[in-house]
Amino acid sequence: MEFIKAYLAKRKSENTLRTLLALDTRGPGVIVRQGQKYVDFSSNDYLGFSKHPKLIDAARQALEKYGVGTGASRLLSGDLKLHHLLEEETASFKHKESALFFNSGYHANVGVIPVFAGKNDAIFSDSLCHASQIDGAILSRAKRFLFRHNDMEHLEDLLKKERAKFEKALILTESVFSMDGDLAPLRSLVELKERYNCVLMVDEAHATGIFGNQGRGLIDAEGLSEYVDLIMGTFSKALGGFGAYIAASRLITDYLINSARSFIYSTALPCSIIAANLAALEVCKTEPGRGPVLLNRAQKFRTVLSEAGWSVTGESQIIPVMIGESKTALEYARILLEKGFQVLPIRPPTVPEGTSRFRFSLCYEHTEEEINKVVEAMRELRHYNEG
Repeated sequence: MEFIKAYLAKRKSENTLRTLLALDTRGPGVIVRQGQKYVDFSSNDYLGFSKHPKLIDAARQALEKYGVGTGASRLLSGDLKLHHLLEEETASFKHKESALFFNSGYHANVGVIPVFAGKNDAIFSDSLCHASQIDGAILSRAKRFLFRHNDMEHLEDLLKKERAKFEKALILTESVFSMDGDLAPLRSLVELKERYNCVLMVDEAHATGIFGNQGRGLIDAEGLSEYVDLIMGTFSKALGGFGAYIAASRLITDYLINSARSFIYSTALPCSIIAANLAALEVCKTEPGRGPVLLNRAQKFRTVLSEAGWSVTGESQIIPVMIGESKTALEYARILLEKGFQVLPIRPPTVPEGTSRFRFSLCYEHTEEEINKVVEAMRELRHYNEG
């Protein structure tokens, strides 16, 4: 096992070694570790739904009725009416004819992408697509072309040059990019997919619950639901639950039931999770103001950090603050932790070398005082950096 030792030693020397840090407990915008409470700016629990009483009550009732696990895949005896109800409600929520549930966003992407592009086909993907989209593309054995991030001219150049050489073509993007917090030019992507006869698949993991009418996503906000062939989204981020879905036509979901290996060969998610997810959709409709409030706070947060001298990007609830080297990012994170804030650095290989960053994820439950205090801590860090 010397190769493993060498690999881990190299990661440690490069300040990119990953470790697990167990928490005592957590909630929206807060964690407790070894008895110490910290304000958490590294969670995807954007709306605080993970502790919403309606989600908890729905999960509790389903747990008592259905038990802990489902005991089988959906194609055996793990397929309950509750799963179908969630799919129907999700399809309606995303303005699509049908939806199919997967056990995670990773399962969805690695299961769906390979059945829409094979070895005689092409995949055109944004250079900053999520790792699960990249892995799905690799598994497909299709010819892969990366276009520069959100660069529609580059994408069209690739399509002009390469599209006609392949039987089918798939375009991949996120709507809200997880590491940069910026938004995809969805309308331009739709125009290009129509012009060059491609299938368009959009990952809405970080948009659902935040953008659009009642949190239906950025695709909904742009009025493009009918034009995006495959909408992938998750319940594990803003919606506070777990699992993922593909919203599409009935024809497509029937196809996935018969072809997506990550769906076919996975045990169905527990009904307690499914019930909580259903409750999350209902809360989106009854409490629609959380997303807009969060986006407004994020813009103010972005402005004050920029005024403090930090390089800040993004247009969403995700606020990347560029640090640079991994060693520096780790040191800054340690200083913030001492001040009571968990802001975990994002380092290579998740992001390119030299672009380590803090990825501030604002939560609806963060108080104004907590946000002001972390801003002040970042101002002090800026002076520390200059010193």
